[in-house]
Amino acid sequence: MRIKTIATAALVTAAALAFTGCASNETPAAGGSTAAGGSKTLTGVGSSAQKAAQEKWVAAFQTKNSTVTVNYSPDGSGAGRSAFIAGAANFAGSDRPFKDEEMGAGKFAGCAADSNALNLPVYISPIAVVFNLEGVTELTFDTDTIAGIFSGKITKWNDPAIVKTNPSAKLPDLAITAVHRGDDSGTTNNFTDTLNKTSPSVWTEKAADTFPAAFGGEAANGTSGVIQAVTGGNGSIGYADASAAGKLGKASILVNGKPLQPTADAASAILDNSKVIPGRAANDLAYSLERTSEGVYPAVLVSYAIVCQTYKDAAVGTLVKDYVGYIASADGQSAAATAAGSAPLSSALQAKVKTAIDSVK
Repeated sequence: MRIKTIATAALVTAAALAFTGCASNETPAAGGSTAAGGSKTLTGVGSSAQKAAQEKWVAAFQTKNSTVTVNYSPDGSGAGRSAFIAGAANFAGSDRPFKDEEMGAGKFAGCAADSNALNLPVYISPIAVVFNLEGVTELTFDTDTIAGIFSGKITKWNDPAIVKTNPSAKLPDLAITAVHRGDDSGTTNNFTDTLNKTSPSVWTEKAADTFPAAFGGEAANGTSGVIQAVTGGNGSIGYADASAAGKLGKASILVNGKPLQPTADAASAILDNSKVIPGRAANDLAYSLERTSEGVYPAVLVSYAIVCQTYKDAAVGTLVKDYVGYIASADGQSAAATAAGSAPLSSALQAKVKTAIDSVK
């Protein structure tokens, strides 16, 4: 069994070199190759939030499919989408679906000329507001306060807005270091979407993959970079997939006066109140998340496997169907819940994803 991590830049370069010697209708997809001994390789790039789940999925899938090597590189959602567009990845992991304007037949190098992409939810997880404040293990914030901290309007830990929701905490007169993702990030998109929808009067920017430069703060690349930065600095706060929080404090978010922790159960409830983006193909399952429902933890990411409707290489399509079909299955979702604390897809959503992945060619 082999589990490999590969750099996106190297993938894109290799794909570009391979493209150079081929006619446009003979472009090979990255990975998906079959060696003389019958071994096969599948390449994925993307979401760092999926890292723990992907490691578990890869190990389990390869145990049952000894001739297949799955390479997943958790370089971030933006990197994954770029690699998929370039044909340098057979599938992308992304913490947001492709937007309407990013979709379209002929836009994806590894797909057939008349093929669009499909966005398939495979990983649901809360985004935790993680903190490192000496002597403080529990904190509760309303979303206006979180928006104020990350927009640079609240700068001290003993600010009245923080004291109000944490009357028993010993909050120091200490500067807040707000850490955000410095790379193109689906986690940032979901986090900024949460603040825009729940506290629009404080968070004046729309949802975006890139953290607003005007708001300042400290930038770190990848989920691991944010966790490392917050862990290394007393008075630091950041946002990351809850599975990566480790020993850092995880703040509760007040929803209609009730403090909610970033648990799997809290995360799964959001899809019950959300709808698929209108106007998409029948098997495209890109959701617009409803973050203001009562009793729902609002800072949730629904992470996707992005695949082709039809692959240029049918053998690649078969590998993708097998692997993504597994990760979206009940067994795959259970494995991810154990490894990463994610919320399993509901049985109804599993059935929809199965129908979608079964349509891939």
